[in-house]
Amino acid sequence: MAKGHRTQIKRERNQNNDRRPSAKVTFVRVSSTKAKIVLDQIKGKDVQTALAILAYTPRYAADVIEKVLKSAIANAEHNNSMDVSKLFVEEAYATQGPTLKRIRPRAQGRAYRIDKQTSHITVVLNER
Repeated sequence: MAKGHRTQIKRERNQNNDRRPSAKVTFVRVSSTKAKIVLDQIKGKDVQTALAILAYTPRYAADVIEKVLKSAIANAEHNNSMDVSKLFVEEAYATQGPTLKRIRPRAQGRAYRIDKQTSHITVVLNER
């Protein structure tokens, strides 16, 4: 059990806020494994290179990640007053979201389940 009053615990927890600019998109209709393939290509790259890679990546997840990256860049520029030319992708990850369960009718009254995966994609930037 934690020590201290719950307001004190909340205050300590909120002081550890991450000041890095980030953007997150939730409930994207792409599986997290497919999104991770694209995210691994841009990790550690500067922002201009990452946008160029995403522009020429022929996967659906690349379009979604490009929008998230542009949003993170805008957050860094307007909220944190960072220089866009010094930014790089420090973290980029996709976690599994809820699965949409659908039924496919089959022969002789049977039904097969189709699982439609969703994911939550997060991009965190930082300055060099």
